[in-house]
Amino acid sequence: MSGTVEEEPVVFRTSGRAAHITLNRPRALNALTHTMVRRIDEALLSWERDPAVETVVITGAGERGLCAGGDIRAIHDDARDGDGTASAAFWRDEYRLNARIARYPKPYVAVMDGIVMGGGVGVSAHGSVRVVTERSRIAMPETGIGFVPDVGGTHLLATAPGELGTHLALTGAQVGAADALLCGLADHFVPAASLRDFLDALAERPADEALADCAQPPPQGVLAAQRGWIDAGYRADTVEEIVRRLLAHGDPSAKEAAETLLAKSPTALKVTLASLRRARKLGALEPVLNQEYRVSCAALATPDLVEGIRAQVVDKDRRPRWSPTTLAEVADADVERFFTPLGERELGLSPDLPH
Repeated sequence: MSGTVEEEPVVFRTSGRAAHITLNRPRALNALTHTMVRRIDEALLSWERDPAVETVVITGAGERGLCAGGDIRAIHDDARDGDGTASAAFWRDEYRLNARIARYPKPYVAVMDGIVMGGGVGVSAHGSVRVVTERSRIAMPETGIGFVPDVGGTHLLATAPGELGTHLALTGAQVGAADALLCGLADHFVPAASLRDFLDALAERPADEALADCAQPPPQGVLAAQRGWIDAGYRADTVEEIVRRLLAHGDPSAKEAAETLLAKSPTALKVTLASLRRARKLGALEPVLNQEYRVSCAALATPDLVEGIRAQVVDKDRRPRWSPTTLAEVADADVERFFTPLGERELGLSPDLPH
């Protein structure tokens, strides 16, 4: 039995010259399922060939945010009880969608209002027009569930100014509008009260003209004033040295960041740092997504992913028991294993090939 439009997990409509994607699982904070990813990809492919569609817009249903990420409970169950093939298939299609968004030939307007995390960043921050509001809370919080930033997150954060991206990737810290703009995760600030006018204008006018009437300077952020300790601390080559520098710095915010790191998965922290450093050298998004796919598939076989999701989402006791429990116990060989080529199972994206 088919559901009503309201029950569809993602809703598509056109309004004038604009085509709209609405993520429609508000009770799950619009978390992405495999079905949603496939439907969005199909719609983008169709609109790419449709001359009546000049702009694509993505928003989230409900009042809380665009998207809180992927459906990690399903990943938990697959990693714990299955063989990981369902999660690998989901990531394969999700990362291909991220690449399609990044190369989309028409303006792709992402309204990053409210909470935008993990997979939500993947369907928004690779777009060509990324709008934040005073309600925006953007983060890649994967190290807190024993995972590593994916969906092109290590590409985005590796290209942020100085070591801001390293700070956000390792701590999972949330940023507001001004800091998202500073880090290159967004392009324009539009007050939440003006979003309806902005979206209505896209039916009639190009995105740049609609923005000219609605965009404003954002409220002040916090990261610009913290660049001193962030750049000095996170420039180190190891997580242990980063923690040492942060604790020694003297700024209360630096100490707080160090304490945050020490609560995360030690393995995830080390793999994340290695992923970011390698992403800088890889350059383009597609080879970084290929790397993230290797890392994500490898994470399925580790205890920390299942344990991290259990502690945060399933049992919600917020007391994960990481294995290994300390940074010192995570050897270089343990980290290197995450980057092992997958042979025939590689994602295989290329900047030169259609996605």
